[in-house]
Amino acid sequence: MIKKQKATVQGRSMVFNILFVILNIFGLALVVIGSHAAFQDYFLLFNFLGYIIIALSAAGIFVFQGRLMMANVARGLVGSLFIVSGLVKANDPIGFAYKLEEYFEDGALAYRIKELFGMPSFSFNFLIDSALTIAILICVIEIILGVLVIIGGKIKLVSYLLALMMLFFTFLTWHTASCNPKTTFLDRDTYSITSSIAQLKIQEAKTNNEIKIVSKSADEVVVDERKHPQCVSDCGCFGDALKGSVGRSLTPSESLWKDIILVYLVFWIFLAQWIIKPNTKKQNIKFITLSLLLITALSFVFGWYFPIGFSFIALMGALWMYNRGGYFLGNHWGSVLFIIILCSIFIGYVLRYEPIKDFSPFAEGKNLMWEMNDGKEGKKDIFYVVRNNKTGVKKTYSKEQYTSNSNARLWDDKKYSIVDQTEKIIIASTDPTISDQFDPFINVKDLRKVELNLSFVSDKLRKNPEETQLSFKKEIVREKQVVILSIQNLETANLKNIARVKSLFNYCKSNEIPFVVITNASRNEINDFRAKNSFNVPILLNDGTGLKSIARSNPSLLIIQKGIVKAKYPHRSIPSVDWIKINVLNK
Repeated sequence: MIKKQKATVQGRSMVFNILFVILNIFGLALVVIGSHAAFQDYFLLFNFLGYIIIALSAAGIFVFQGRLMMANVARGLVGSLFIVSGLVKANDPIGFAYKLEEYFEDGALAYRIKELFGMPSFSFNFLIDSALTIAILICVIEIILGVLVIIGGKIKLVSYLLALMMLFFTFLTWHTASCNPKTTFLDRDTYSITSSIAQLKIQEAKTNNEIKIVSKSADEVVVDERKHPQCVSDCGCFGDALKGSVGRSLTPSESLWKDIILVYLVFWIFLAQWIIKPNTKKQNIKFITLSLLLITALSFVFGWYFPIGFSFIALMGALWMYNRGGYFLGNHWGSVLFIIILCSIFIGYVLRYEPIKDFSPFAEGKNLMWEMNDGKEGKKDIFYVVRNNKTGVKKTYSKEQYTSNSNARLWDDKKYSIVDQTEKIIIASTDPTISDQFDPFINVKDLRKVELNLSFVSDKLRKNPEETQLSFKKEIVREKQVVILSIQNLETANLKNIARVKSLFNYCKSNEIPFVVITNASRNEINDFRAKNSFNVPILLNDGTGLKSIARSNPSLLIIQKGIVKAKYPHRSIPSVDWIKINVLNK
């Protein structure tokens, strides 16, 4: 254990320690850059130089007693990133909860535990119902730790919590980056003997070696089955913020490296926890100024400047509570209480309404036609491993090299043999921002007069008389104006403003403006909804996941003009018909 010691930022030499800290960060950057796919040709060089620089500069930091300086730099970086990361996810806790639900599904994160510890019955399914609560707790803890590490509060406890949180996040991103959908794992499920799936598994076990009946009783059957894991393609580290601001999220490998960097920086804070003291007034000015500059830079990346103001209030409020909280609250626990109250107000608001900053592809101002067609086709190349039949020497050639090498005559099977063939992605393809998850449709047999009264529905039916199911994604974004009521779940929808919605529907009907409800429900649920609310409205169906991407509010009202989202309202703040007429429909 490192003994307590009086330490200063400059250590034995301010100049040398500044140099060593800069070199250490530079070496870390070299390792990260060299490990990126874009710099794979320089992998060995960048990694060799990077690790050497990290090792030598770290040694210099210890020799010249610069741990406090390195830890202070790490505090500024880690604290700023934690505040912004937590705030971005807190802006959309429901979206973050959806991502956690993906991890909690039986074939996702749980398969690692099943395989590593030989526990085929293990499952995280029990956490799915608590996903929103867990999401909120993670966001708030991130912000609290970010503020405390900047102001130097409870640093020993904070250093342990930072280490634990980063190990957890790194495990998640490692799982995401290394998950192979082609591999299999042993899964054990218990089914009621009377269920149809139990009877199906019993029959399949007779001919399928991947399925085995472990036990069977009068009540239940236990089945072992080899399954493929459900790989999560996006860790959700910054929610939808990066995707909505720069066009894409971090790749799984980029997310992993981001967490590895943070683990490394947290390691320096952990090493210096015994010599870090609560900030003095001068130190607070320096730390808060530096942190706000970093937060401003991150806010610029996300195109959202709310974190600057929020962070300033959180940092200054935490210090105010520390200095003015009195006997009971004049400490860092009082600072924590202030941050919890501040976060509760913010999260409570976005849960009742919508995210303050809407990063979804259906945000106000988004062009849905562009979002549906912004995918890019990738580029691949085929590589052949060719063996010289005479010498046994193997060489690798691209497809172009193989077919154009007329002198060597590589295709002459008497001289050469292809022993392996691989496909390499040169440029990765990207899916459009709005994929087929948004695809409003209706079965032709379910069409009623109220749907047929919509011109784009009747026109498509006339052009496709043989179709049994009609899709209207393209038609909706081409309409001059269309009003959509998006309802994720008819049974749990908050319909307190249904009177305003019905008034808007009647206005649209009299002015020939298409108005449709898009939901994910059975025909019986739809009929019950219409009867219960006396609301004979056109209703189209859509995948539930797609509805979640439209809005968090259930329901939500969207007004789209020529494919552009002109207005979007959560159910609690749907304006009056007169206001919508003046400010949106007739503007």
